[in-house]
Amino acid sequence: MNRQNRTPGKMARAILMATTVMSAAGAVQQTIAQTDNLQPVSGRTVGKSPWGSADEIGRLNLMTPASQQAILARITGGTSYDLSVEYFIGMPSWQAAGDPHYRIWMTHTPHGTVIDDPLGLGKAMNEHVSYTGAAISLYTHMGTHIDALNHFGLNGEIWNGFRAEEHLGDRGWTVAGAENIPPIIARGVLIDVAQAKGVDMLPAGYRVTRDDLVDALDKQGTTLEQGDVVLIRTGRMQDYADASSYMANPPGIGMAAARFLVEESGAMIVGADNLSFEAFPSEVENNYVPVHSYLLAEQGAPIMELVYLEALSRDRVYEFAFIGGSLKLRGSDAAPIRPIALPVRGARDNAGGES
Repeated sequence: MNRQNRTPGKMARAILMATTVMSAAGAVQQTIAQTDNLQPVSGRTVGKSPWGSADEIGRLNLMTPASQQAILARITGGTSYDLSVEYFIGMPSWQAAGDPHYRIWMTHTPHGTVIDDPLGLGKAMNEHVSYTGAAISLYTHMGTHIDALNHFGLNGEIWNGFRAEEHLGDRGWTVAGAENIPPIIARGVLIDVAQAKGVDMLPAGYRVTRDDLVDALDKQGTTLEQGDVVLIRTGRMQDYADASSYMANPPGIGMAAARFLVEESGAMIVGADNLSFEAFPSEVENNYVPVHSYLLAEQGAPIMELVYLEALSRDRVYEFAFIGGSLKLRGSDAAPIRPIALPVRGARDNAGGES
C-alpha cells in the first residue's frame, strides 16, 4: 500500500479517487473524499530523523539497554498474555485495495506421500513415517503485525527523506524495511477506551479523541512515559471470528489522539485491536490516511494492528512488559509479530515497597 510516487499508478489513483471502501461482505460503505490535488497538504512533509540521516527505525531508537532492563526488572512472574491472533482461511484482513486473502495449503500429507513417494523412500517407509507439510500465502498487513516506516509516505518520500525512485527495487525497499525492526522490549500500556466508556465495544466508525484517551488513563490510574508501547482497546476484537463484522466500519483513532500519544506523551510504538488503527472517513482534506502518514512518515512511529487485548482488559492489566519479535522480511513494509505482555509491579514496589 505504499503511496510514495508523485504521480500515482492506476491502483493509487483509483484509491485516491474512490468514493467508497467496501467491507468484505460488501454491505458497509465508508466515504473517502475525492481529490486530484497531488500537492503537499497544509505543508505536511516527512520527518527528518534526529538520530541521523541514515536512520531507518525512527522512534524505535528510544529503546535502550537501560530502558529494557528497567522494565524487565519489574516483571512479577506467573501470568503471561498472548497479544496475537490466529491466522485462518476466512480471517479478517485489509481487502479494500485488492490485497490477497490468507491461504494455507498442504504440500505433503501422510496419505499423499505414500502415493507420490516424493523422496523415493518406498511405500513401506512412507507408511511407517508420516510426513505433513504446508505452505502459506498472506498480505504483510494481516493478522497481528507491525508497520515498517516505509509503509506510507508524503509527496514522494518516506520517513527521513528516503525516496522510492532511489530505494525501492523489485525485491522491496533497500531502506526502512521490516528486517530493521529490532526485538522489542519496552514498557507497555493498555488504554481501554471501551471499558472507560462502560461499553463492550465502541460504536462502528467511532473516532477516538484525545479526551477519550485522557479520561481512560485517569480512570485506570495509568500514566504514559517516553518510550512506551501504547495499545488502544476499542473492543472490536470480540468480532474477530466473524470477518464481515470485524471489518465493517471499525472504530479507530483520530489525529488529535495520535498527536497526544506521540508528541505529548512520548510513545515509541502505538497500536490497537482494530483493522487499520485509524477511523474512516478521513478527517483531513486531501489525505485518505492522515493518522498513518502522520505516525509513520512524519513521526517515525511504527503502528501495530489487530492486537489481541481482551484478556488484558478482562484482568485490568494496564501496565506490563511488552516483548515482541517480528519476522525479518527484507524490504517489506510490515511483518507479522507475536507479542506477549508480562504484568509488572509498580515502580514504588520495585524500589523496595510491598508488591
